[in-house]
Amino acid sequence: MKKRMILTLIGMAAFIAVIGAVKYRQVQAGIAQHAAFQPPPEAVTTVRAQEDRWPSTVASIGTVEAVHGVTVAADLPGLVSRIEFDSGKKVRAGDVIVRLDTRQEQAQLAAADAQRNLSNLTFERMRGLRAKGITSQSEYDQAAAEQKQAAAKTGETQATIGRKTIRAPFSGVLGLRQVNLGQYLKAGDPIVSLQSLDPIYVNFSVPQQQLGDLRVGGEVHVNAEGIESSDPTGTITAINSVVDEATRNIQVQATLANPEGKLRPGMFVEAQVVLGASTPVVALPTSAISYAPYGNSVFLVGDMKDPKGQTYRGVRQQFVKLGSSRGDQVAVVSGVKPGEEVVTSGVFKLRNGAAVVVNNKVQPSNNPAPKPEDS
Repeated sequence: MKKRMILTLIGMAAFIAVIGAVKYRQVQAGIAQHAAFQPPPEAVTTVRAQEDRWPSTVASIGTVEAVHGVTVAADLPGLVSRIEFDSGKKVRAGDVIVRLDTRQEQAQLAAADAQRNLSNLTFERMRGLRAKGITSQSEYDQAAAEQKQAAAKTGETQATIGRKTIRAPFSGVLGLRQVNLGQYLKAGDPIVSLQSLDPIYVNFSVPQQQLGDLRVGGEVHVNAEGIESSDPTGTITAINSVVDEATRNIQVQATLANPEGKLRPGMFVEAQVVLGASTPVVALPTSAISYAPYGNSVFLVGDMKDPKGQTYRGVRQQFVKLGSSRGDQVAVVSGVKPGEEVVTSGVFKLRNGAAVVVNNKVQPSNNPAPKPEDS
């Protein structure tokens, strides 16, 4: 019994040893296969870096504001008797917009005219009597004062009638009508918005560090998203006298010609302020930049060697310093030299030393002044 048990244990030990040897060989073979595995090259597009000269600019977000902009309102209370404008139409300074009911004032004007005529006759009669010494000086002075009061009353009534004829204070474009025929307006009730659109202001802020480079008359380029061919050029016409304590930015105002009225008050725009002479940069498509919190980088294509000493086409990650952007392009200030081959698409799937195959049949957009395809 004891001998049989020993033989059984020896057999089991031999079996376990054989199984362990087989598994060990399988694991070693798997490790060797994994070490020899080479991932397939990634398909990318590339571009040759070229030096360009970009003007020194600072970008900012701005808001369009009318040179003259008001909400036309009723000066005096009254009933709307006539509406003489259409929403969205252009008007000239002095054009009638709304007329309020003046029937009561017209009656008062007729009474004031009659009183003025009577006071004129009375004054002329008193002047003749005074010349003959028939009347006293006090009666003559009383008649003169009544004549002036009657004339003033007539002028006051005419002014009231004039104030109930609401006119455009300047030339511009009207907004949407806010009154209806027969509506009673109180003093100050809005009637319609009126904005002068040509020229037009663009207000934006720049960091205080750029204050020394700003000057009145400096060039400003404005781009409004969603507006075809919106790249008007204007000039700086005013720089605020104080810096915002909360943001340490200074407010700047530019004036632009806007003959077609495409820029409207309240519109969001991008402003590029030209600060000085152009500087050399390497312009690359924005798709070539790998943005990261620890630093922005690009991938450069070149010949590399694998562990076996064989040459292949691979990529090397290169950190870069970026400048301003223009359309689909971004300026690389340092990190890339002219002539180097830079990956322009597929950077998100690359790593340092990865093998690549270049296919430039379809290239990403690289236009400094792109336009919408449906424009």
